[in-house]
Amino acid sequence: MKKRSVDLVVLSDVHLGTFGCHAKELLHYLNQIKPKTLILNGDIIDIWQFRKRYFPKSHLKVIEKILEFAIHGTEVIYITGNHDEMLRKFSDIQLGDFSIVDKLILPLDGKKAWFFHGDVFDVSIQNAKWLAKLGGWGYDILILINRMINWFLTHLGKEKYSLSKRIKNSVKKAIKYINDFEDTAIELAIENGYHYVICGHIHQPQIMHKIHKNGACTYLNSGDWVENLTALEYHDQKWSLMHYTDTYLKLPYPVINTKAKIVNTAL
Repeated sequence: MKKRSVDLVVLSDVHLGTFGCHAKELLHYLNQIKPKTLILNGDIIDIWQFRKRYFPKSHLKVIEKILEFAIHGTEVIYITGNHDEMLRKFSDIQLGDFSIVDKLILPLDGKKAWFFHGDVFDVSIQNAKWLAKLGGWGYDILILINRMINWFLTHLGKEKYSLSKRIKNSVKKAIKYINDFEDTAIELAIENGYHYVICGHIHQPQIMHKIHKNGACTYLNSGDWVENLTALEYHDQKWSLMHYTDTYLKLPYPVINTKAKIVNTAL
């Protein structure tokens, strides 16, 4: 099967080793592409919730596929996140085309792109790590319950339902947190002269161009492979957001959305 060439692919929040991870779908997507550069923007392996009794073969195959990319000429850059923070001990280590870093500045066609996971903005992680870990366990249980509900809904011929999205969209504090996260990342990027700022962490896929009185910047978030099943792609000087759904499981390529939300705060 002919693979689709892509200049750059960004993945984050895969959470390998948890019940919520959609490793089979991710593997199917990875088998369709041939990226020049693959950036893993944090929380790829969930070391926080790692269990010796639970690490399915499909999860291991994702790791094997990533290493296969590096062996065959793809530059693989692993940016550490909070769930895989133990890897920060190995930051700046490089083995062939595979490297581990905490953040990355990359030139893209004459523009500067700033990549980092985003947990540095999370006060709960910085000041109460045990609470953040407890929340991670609760989130994993919620996703597991949601899968059971969706199994029944699918067999009844009804659309799937996301409990976590429902909660996020109905809780004002969650909405405010996401908006604050995006605004902080954009403001810091503009302040430092970056054209793109690319994050993960909040599991909210997004491409948003913001025009500010001090400059302009494009904010991008690669989403996750627990709820949204998304990835960012950069090819021919254009960013796109890939959404993977069950509908596209039997198709050669998943659906890609190139639309960006534009926010003007210049006035």
